[in-house]
Amino acid sequence: MHADPGAVLTGVHFLNGDQACCEGALAAGARFAAGYPITPSTEIVERFASRAPEVGGVFIQMEDELAASITLQGAVWAGARAFTVTSGPGFSLMMEHLGYAVMTETPCVFVNVMRGGPSTGLPTLPAQGDVMQARWGSHGDYEIIAVCPNSPQECFDLTVRAFNLSERYRVPVMVLMDECVGHMTEKVVIPPAEQIEVQPRRLTAKKPGDYLPYEPEEDLVPALAHAGEGYRYHITGVTHDEAGRLGVNAAAQDKLVRRLCEKVRRASEDLASYELEGPDDADVAVVSYGITSRVAERAVRLAREQGLRVAKLRLLTIWPFADSAIRDLAARVKTIVVPELNLGQLVREVERAAAGQARVIPVSHAGGTVHRPEDILSAILEGVQ
Repeated sequence: MHADPGAVLTGVHFLNGDQACCEGALAAGARFAAGYPITPSTEIVERFASRAPEVGGVFIQMEDELAASITLQGAVWAGARAFTVTSGPGFSLMMEHLGYAVMTETPCVFVNVMRGGPSTGLPTLPAQGDVMQARWGSHGDYEIIAVCPNSPQECFDLTVRAFNLSERYRVPVMVLMDECVGHMTEKVVIPPAEQIEVQPRRLTAKKPGDYLPYEPEEDLVPALAHAGEGYRYHITGVTHDEAGRLGVNAAAQDKLVRRLCEKVRRASEDLASYELEGPDDADVAVVSYGITSRVAERAVRLAREQGLRVAKLRLLTIWPFADSAIRDLAARVKTIVVPELNLGQLVREVERAAAGQARVIPVSHAGGTVHRPEDILSAILEGVQ
């Protein structure tokens, strides 16, 4: 189906990433948001609070991030498409309810505008220190989907994609942007509503008496009930069977958790989106994401001006990780350079996927500013030696 024309501000706009993210959520059908103000994400829900009355939506400012991250799930089970927004310590507080959304298979979106940490850290300055927390922050075994825009335009586009994926797989999906992307202002083109694909909510064809809330279909994803139409069932974070009955035993745990993981794993090749550009005979490749990918682009250009053969791979999806793309890249280059606004997080995944086929050079940066292109260029020059 397509977006609701009444919620889509079709045209060319001058927006920052936070504002564009809000417009993407509205275009994707979000009509409920819960949040607690925290820099540098607040502009998203500020705009949503302003726009929501125009489209029949609701924003609730909760007392803290714990309350926000469970309130949006109640809205989903009442029939809404919903999201929450946070950063830094607020993201840490939400981890319990991220796991709850995984276990209850609640389709929703968590937006995290990353800033410097740990703790209060650098509230107004950029970092990319949450990528591993996004993957492993809640306890237990689960799979997660996380997209990572590098521009306000992608904040719009990838937020729409995040909502679509959450509905397609009945999972929480994360939008991970950094402070620079959230606060940079650029041209954003919002297409007509009929050009914006919106994933329909997967609703059961069964009558209330026959419906099982966690009974998987062929792709391992269960259908949701029609909210308010007489369906009664148990929503629980405890290990459960297809009917929602508690199954506190090893067999029930194994069956449920394997399905929760497998429904994402079997689609991982399609979910792991990226952009790859450069010569087939490149000696060095630069793998990057978010704001760092824009700095890396400048470094690659400088390297090519010196006659070096350099490729670049930009991750649009962080999780699931692009294992196949990195493995194939490592098989044809000498070195992979990985700049990040952290002290080495996603580089570990690159090393794992490369499996010793290519040398991997991290270019770490603790955050607060972005890399200098010359720092990434130095690693490229090291990689060709």
